[in-house]
Amino acid sequence: MPSSMFSGSLSAPSVNVTIDTGNPFLNQTVDGFLKIGTVAATRAVAEDTFTAINAGKLSQECLEHALKRMCKEGAYWGSAAGVYVGMEYGVGRIRGSRDWKNAMIGGALTGALVSAVSNNNKDRIVTNAFTGGAIATASVFLNNLT
Repeated sequence: MPSSMFSGSLSAPSVNVTIDTGNPFLNQTVDGFLKIGTVAATRAVAEDTFTAINAGKLSQECLEHALKRMCKEGAYWGSAAGVYVGMEYGVGRIRGSRDWKNAMIGGALTGALVSAVSNNNKDRIVTNAFTGGAIATASVFLNNLT
């Protein structure tokens, strides 16, 4: 019986852009904003492109909508990431250590802050704080598995 095999490797491309503001806190925050903002903008434009192709129409209105959504999503998620990275860095500086607790506290503070800015009620703010802390902590633990 004939058989076939596929073998390959995938490695993530590394794009390192450094913006030196003269302050390590701001450097970390801007870096987080740019990286995640770019990912969110790319995701938005990919979704809108798929929708336009699937619908079979491409117009100037469709392109304007895609551009507006790309900017909005990039700014929103970039801001959230910048706040998280800044919070985690600040907590690490205050505590004097770099461990998973910084991620937990930074994630919780970011979740609460983003939720409060979105005009949610206090129960939702607390829920989002717990969720942000849990996701950030899980991320650190998963990164440390390898």
